[in-house]
Amino acid sequence: MDERLVSSQHQDDDSFLDGGLRPHNLSGYIGQKTVIDNVKVFVQAAKKNDRQLDHLLLAGPPGLGKTTLSQIIANEMGVNIYITSGPAIEKKGDLAGLLTALKEKDVLFIDEIHRLNPAVEESLYSAMEDYFFDIMLGEGAHAKSMRLPIEPFTLIGATTKTGSLSSPLRDRFQIVFRMDYYTVEELKMIVERSARILNVEIDPQGATEIASRSRGTPRIANRILKRVRDFAEVKGNGVVDLEIAKYALNQMEIDEDGLDQMDRTILMTIIDSFNGGPVGIDAIAASVSEEKRTLEEVYEPYLIKSGFLARTTKGRVVTQKTLEKFNVSPKELQRSLF
Repeated sequence: MDERLVSSQHQDDDSFLDGGLRPHNLSGYIGQKTVIDNVKVFVQAAKKNDRQLDHLLLAGPPGLGKTTLSQIIANEMGVNIYITSGPAIEKKGDLAGLLTALKEKDVLFIDEIHRLNPAVEESLYSAMEDYFFDIMLGEGAHAKSMRLPIEPFTLIGATTKTGSLSSPLRDRFQIVFRMDYYTVEELKMIVERSARILNVEIDPQGATEIASRSRGTPRIANRILKRVRDFAEVKGNGVVDLEIAKYALNQMEIDEDGLDQMDRTILMTIIDSFNGGPVGIDAIAASVSEEKRTLEEVYEPYLIKSGFLARTTKGRVVTQKTLEKFNVSPKELQRSLF
């Protein structure tokens, strides 16, 4: 599941891309114009008043550049950044170690912040508001609470599930941004920039073809570029043009809508086995031999976002767009879709 080429989750194979392809300043960040314009203002105001940036929450699907933007903010502020994730902070002592290592105005970036341990999350409140960390010394009746001062810092939290954040934590972020999927034109610019860095010769049509099948996600676009480059070197003359891009993407079973084989299997299963729906997620999971949670968290979001699948009170149904994609007439189904 994690090794799908069109998965927006980070994969081990992405590591070689991270260092070289990430922009290092706001002027080099492509896309998310409203977010970037506002960040520029807030960073300039913080620097002008010689204070740390306010705590900031970045929400949105994986692969859209939340970690990259956090690193850029730290660079623009001229401070250090410490990167961790919610599941990695297992106990209060782990958080205390991170916070006491921070210098004034430093950035602490917590990915998947919605997965923080509740006890750890509660201890973060006073750190965010008053720049103190409460620790317990001793045990039982002799235990004493001690307030440990920490330097004023900026917490940047990233989450793919804003609704999973507790209200007390969410309310402590003074700045909240929602990052959305990228347009094909924005992704084309990212692909062309990445190709220059990787010394890959690419023409505009090839870049557009990759961008159009990248599901609105820069991480996927960069990953596909790497694979298409391999096809260009082995099956072509080393240039990523429209012909080699189409050939490579078709060989990797990524269609014009960015769907891979599993995406299409899910949709065709609902059509063939369940008359287009409505059908429960458990039945779909059993039919395609996949876990229910994986379907809900990995496959469904893009299918729903791109208009191929809909959730109703009775279950999942394919849409008219899906029927048109697979040349299926509604009359061929035994019952109405809705």
